[in-house]
Amino acid sequence: MFDTLSDRFSEVFRKMRGRGRITEENVREVMRDVRTALLEADVHLDVVKDFCARVTEQAIGSEVIKTLHPEQVMIKIVHDELVQLMGPVDSRIPWVANAPTIILMAGLQGSGKTTTCGKLAKYCLDRNKKPLLVAADLKRPAAIDQLEVLGQQLGVPVHTERDHQNPVKVCRNGVAAAQRQLRDVVILDTAGRLAIDEELMQEVANVAQTVSPHQIYLVLDAMTGQDAVNTAKHFNERLELDGVIFTKFDSDTRGGAVLSVKRITTKPVKFIGVGEKLDRLEEFHPERMAGRILGMGDVVSLVEHAQKQVDAEEAAKLEAKMKKGQLSLDDFISQMEKVMGGRSLKDMLKMIPGVGSMMRQADMEIDEGEIKRMKAIVQSMTPKERANPKLLDASRRRRIARGSGTDPEDVSGLCKQFLQARDMMKHMAGLSMTDRMKFGSQMAQMSMAGGRMPTFKSASKPKFQPSKKDRRKERKRKSR
Repeated sequence: MFDTLSDRFSEVFRKMRGRGRITEENVREVMRDVRTALLEADVHLDVVKDFCARVTEQAIGSEVIKTLHPEQVMIKIVHDELVQLMGPVDSRIPWVANAPTIILMAGLQGSGKTTTCGKLAKYCLDRNKKPLLVAADLKRPAAIDQLEVLGQQLGVPVHTERDHQNPVKVCRNGVAAAQRQLRDVVILDTAGRLAIDEELMQEVANVAQTVSPHQIYLVLDAMTGQDAVNTAKHFNERLELDGVIFTKFDSDTRGGAVLSVKRITTKPVKFIGVGEKLDRLEEFHPERMAGRILGMGDVVSLVEHAQKQVDAEEAAKLEAKMKKGQLSLDDFISQMEKVMGGRSLKDMLKMIPGVGSMMRQADMEIDEGEIKRMKAIVQSMTPKERANPKLLDASRRRRIARGSGTDPEDVSGLCKQFLQARDMMKHMAGLSMTDRMKFGSQMAQMSMAGGRMPTFKSASKPKFQPSKKDRRKERKRKSR
């Protein structure tokens, strides 16, 4: 999401490069392009008007700091206004002292509400809570079965009552069951409709009036554009929402609803669904989202994701290996899979500042099957070869290539990249966290610019060194 809008913003700000001062004329020229970009992204017209007016007011007459270029001043102003447009947001759930915390989930059919209930239960589990799911969607066929399957996958109990059609009673009994079972969070999955109607609104309002939920979240499909904003407005008039959850955020939609909903309804976006798996629910942070839109990346979310995937004790052992330059291919593949945690390589690279825009400008496609090929090559090696890839001579490479269904050149390339990466990691292990982030960003940008992995030059070993046997073969070949 937001790729198209990010590209348009990049084009707009490039027009300002080389200008020594921001003038009223070039500000208004830029803002016309910004207005067009926002409207093409399906942002609400009233939101676009207010946003452009505020940016223009701040930008006109702004002096360019000596160390900055005009487009950087405009980027800063637009970034701050985007943050204000989408925030402030407290993405945390306010847990009540007298458990259970009751969360009512509302939305239309097809928005992903039931799946989001499961994701929210996983979110609660990760924060040492004990959730209970309540199947109060008695209209949609198999809705109860779907919630039970999600509960089994998570190990979370699901309260169901299949013998009647009274969702108010089901929700009331579900809260009582949570109190008996000492569950500290109750998630109510209410019914939806294909469109807003009075029966739907009255049913959800009756549930809210009976159980008095502490939080009411509206689940919206990000692909529905301005229809999602109108839906949020209608629900908020009857329910007094506490927040919005957008699903299918990883789709190729324009994203205007996410930028519009806070301004139109005054209700913040609390969470976004970024995939189908139950752990793919993220807290919404306006400042990070503004950074993604403007091509600044999202290093904080990248680090948080990595911290969730890697155990602290295991990370300490790994860092000790990195400092000594003793990282093996087993460690390399294992950590790569853990850090990615089900995400695509393309999504991970987009979080690195500057890399996402470079990928789009170069029209670069990421081969997601590369990780699988690397894993197949490593699994075709012996334990000694994984620990020390320098043992691989021509015959070993041919054997490994046959076992992994690849070419000997692929095996050689993986070993070279691994040894370069190991030297790089050994160097980074001795840096501070800030320096590591800067170094990693620079390496990624160099890699994307050249379409290959950068060669890291360490003090002790400038690059991959072939074995003595390989060097002798190379000298014989040249002598011929």
